[in-house]
Amino acid sequence: MAVIYLDTCTLRPWRDGDEYSLSEHANNRKIWDRVRDFFPHPYTVRDASSWIRMNRSYQQPVNLAVDVGGKAVGNVGFTIKEDIYRFNAEIGYWLGENYWGHGIMSEAVPAMVNYIFTNFQVNRLFGCVLEGNEPSMRVLMQAGFRPEAVLKKAAIKNSRYLDEHIFALLREEFVAHQRTVSITEKH
Repeated sequence: MAVIYLDTCTLRPWRDGDEYSLSEHANNRKIWDRVRDFFPHPYTVRDASSWIRMNRSYQQPVNLAVDVGGKAVGNVGFTIKEDIYRFNAEIGYWLGENYWGHGIMSEAVPAMVNYIFTNFQVNRLFGCVLEGNEPSMRVLMQAGFRPEAVLKKAAIKNSRYLDEHIFALLREEFVAHQRTVSITEKH
């Protein structure tokens, strides 16, 4: 079972009992405005129960709860793609609004990147961010991702066409960065 202890939070598998905290923090229009439409709004306790049940079925977790003070207040996870893209994974994350600006995702995303490259056969990790969500773009760049593309007006959210910003990180870039950090720490 994957549990990652960080300074600002703990990343852990979803568990029974997280339903009320999850629905409380996920039921926020500002969050929904920044994520894909399959993320429910309003976000009910029933939606939370379904999410937790689905995630408990995985042998090795692909979504981890962002736990602050014993409460699940967000998620960081990934989806491995299929067919010719089977060595690509898309990372995604959200955090309850009360916790924005505290450096939590700046710490959680690099930890999840390490978890992914350490435990899964992924060569390319990428994240998609809708225009206007600069904090999320900064989180990805701080985690070592580089801007790869801007898909002009590729997404529709709230009846508006939005640009989608794609950020990517290759395994070789991750390994090179880890070596650099390791060498720096030895000095």
